[in-house]
Amino acid sequence: MKKIQIDINADLGEGAGNDAQIMSLISSCNIACGGHFGTEETMRNTIKLALKHKVKIGAHPSFPDIDNFGRKIVTLTKTVLTETVFKQLTTFLKYCELENATLSHVKLHGALYNYAAKDAATSDAVIEAILKTRKRPILYVPPGSVLEEKAKNLLPIKREAFIDRKYNDDLSLVSRSSENAMIKEELQAFRQLVNMVLEKTVKTVSGTSKTIEAKTFCIHGDTKNTASILRFIRKELVQYSIEVG
Repeated sequence: MKKIQIDINADLGEGAGNDAQIMSLISSCNIACGGHFGTEETMRNTIKLALKHKVKIGAHPSFPDIDNFGRKIVTLTKTVLTETVFKQLTTFLKYCELENATLSHVKLHGALYNYAAKDAATSDAVIEAILKTRKRPILYVPPGSVLEEKAKNLLPIKREAFIDRKYNDDLSLVSRSSENAMIKEELQAFRQLVNMVLEKTVKTVSGTSKTIEAKTFCIHGDTKNTASILRFIRKELVQYSIEVG
């Protein structure tokens, strides 16, 4: 059977305390860069950890909202949003340079990720901030989103799907305010990933099977059992000739 290689990414550097266990089990990481969480110490330590495990390094900017961990929409003008994302990126790039690390990608966090997926002005602000750095990192985008449409001719993009989040019928993520937003059971997370990789489908909360095509698959670092889910996934993927890398 021909081997399939996939990218598994995780949001790290967010103070959850389990980064060291997770980093060895993923191929890309998205590091909080000061909007919802992140200091010089957390950024540099997470960059060092990623370098140690040869994990691709990404910036994880958000709305400037530490109090709500970036999970609520913050109303800003387009200019101010561009500036705040640009500031987060340039700060992170500075620490990458100090650690001799390369920025591989950008993945938006929380409310900014979800809002940019559907709002043109927010997408434009984020893309302008990235272009303003004069770098060309890959931008992780939700499949079929406004962000993908806006970015596809301006930046390299990679479609992203979620291992540990449940989907609505329109392929938006179930709100974190809902009790069933997260997948915390190992087998369920594994099955969702395998279906997305092999069948290019995901089962929504209504039980409907929807087409979804992605090249990178996210799991959240702030869930208590993320490392155990990843260990289970990595072990079970072998039988399907799927490699993480």
